[in-house]
Amino acid sequence: MKGREKEINKKLPMHTQPYSRKDGNVMEKPNILVIFTDQQRFDTLGVYGQTPSTSPNIDELAEESVVFDYAFTPQPVCGPSRSCLQTGLYATKTGCYRNAIALPEGLPTLAKLLKNEGYRTGYVGKWHLASTMYPSFEDIGEKKNYTQAAVPESLRGGYEFWRVADTLEHTSSATEGHVWDEKGNQIDFSKYRVDAITDYAIEYIDNQKNSSSEPFFLFISYLEPHHQNNERRFVGPQGSKEKYQEIPIPKDLTSLKGDWEENYADYIGACASIDSNVGRLIQKLKTLDQYKNTTIIFTSDHGCHFRTRNREYKRSCHDASIHIPLIIKNENYRREHRPEMVNLVDLPQTILDIAGATKLESMQGNSLHTLSQHPPGQVEWRDDVFFQISESQLGRGVRTKKWKFSVKSPWKDGLLHSKATSYMADCLYDLENDPYELKNLVRDPSTVLIQTQLAGRIRYYIKEIEDLDVKIFQKTSRIQFVFNRIRNRRSLLD
Repeated sequence: MKGREKEINKKLPMHTQPYSRKDGNVMEKPNILVIFTDQQRFDTLGVYGQTPSTSPNIDELAEESVVFDYAFTPQPVCGPSRSCLQTGLYATKTGCYRNAIALPEGLPTLAKLLKNEGYRTGYVGKWHLASTMYPSFEDIGEKKNYTQAAVPESLRGGYEFWRVADTLEHTSSATEGHVWDEKGNQIDFSKYRVDAITDYAIEYIDNQKNSSSEPFFLFISYLEPHHQNNERRFVGPQGSKEKYQEIPIPKDLTSLKGDWEENYADYIGACASIDSNVGRLIQKLKTLDQYKNTTIIFTSDHGCHFRTRNREYKRSCHDASIHIPLIIKNENYRREHRPEMVNLVDLPQTILDIAGATKLESMQGNSLHTLSQHPPGQVEWRDDVFFQISESQLGRGVRTKKWKFSVKSPWKDGLLHSKATSYMADCLYDLENDPYELKNLVRDPSTVLIQTQLAGRIRYYIKEIEDLDVKIFQKTSRIQFVFNRIRNRRSLLD
């Protein structure tokens, strides 16, 4: 673990520039508010096409924001995606390749870097980066369990204000529970969880009104609309099932078996509660005359496929699992929908640019800061995104506007291993003709050429991100896969 921390702790020599307005005048650094939901599909918002919309406040925020129509998670699992967002590194680089692996203490994080630039930092809600449990063949460090205990200061990622449970789903139900503060004191709540987490956030924002000379960075991590783990169901505010039972259900769900029928109304109820609380946050900022100078970022860790693709709710290559909302309100950003392919791992560099802060050469994403200030097509940008999958499989994938191609290791367990050197093709979807990903073309011989091309992109990303040279084989049986490896070239997508 220490070796990885040393490698990542390399700084890019650069000068921090004053934050400036569009007219060129220097202004105070903006406050930065990240609103991070858990397991929220992008299509649960009116701004992304939900009809009728259950998100009036977020839709209104989007009218003042840059909206990324093609935003994706680098890892559709809670802990890994959080490690990416706190560090700007892929989960295989942070070491948090699956849930229940603590973020290494020595890693640079957003909170630490922004604190160095004069920001006051706060975090409320779910952390999911302090506990290390369960077997692994990787070096994941010593075992530690904070699922039912206060997270020590050394494992808080550098955040100062703290109203957090490491795994909030294990210290609360949807309507009561507790978090801990920065002194380790337990704080109980007895209301809908989204409302309680927002109360803590508003407490923090209120505390900043007497310290206006210093900007704040506040990270709000809601558990909703994630299912309640111990009940294996979604829990919206009281009355959600009746209120939202007529909301249209996306076709990728209704076309497949899953548990969407009994859960979707409550899921939307949880999303609607988040929207109402976004409204509360915006109103508080306006009341304190801080709204204009606060950059607001709304996004999620991954989506939800309601057990239509596997026995879980995510951990798959499908858009229901990896396609996320991403909305950024910033005074210098254009107010429009963007067509670029972007990744959650791009956000840390973006946030540091917004703050005029020093960035790290080790960060693996690309800042959206310049992109968001120019019309589409004026800034060179990637035309695909790469993602990793753990736990349900050891998988990798790439998505373009037209194609989705994923591969997985037939033998290595995604819980026990973080990487592999050989993969087999698993899924290929033509997204233009099959947007709901219902027809897997991976065994279609006419697609071998496009599979070979996309396999090349996956190999490129794995080399860049994981520093591995890998082989990718065509879809076949496990026995044939072993035979192909022995033969070395047969059925190789190269």
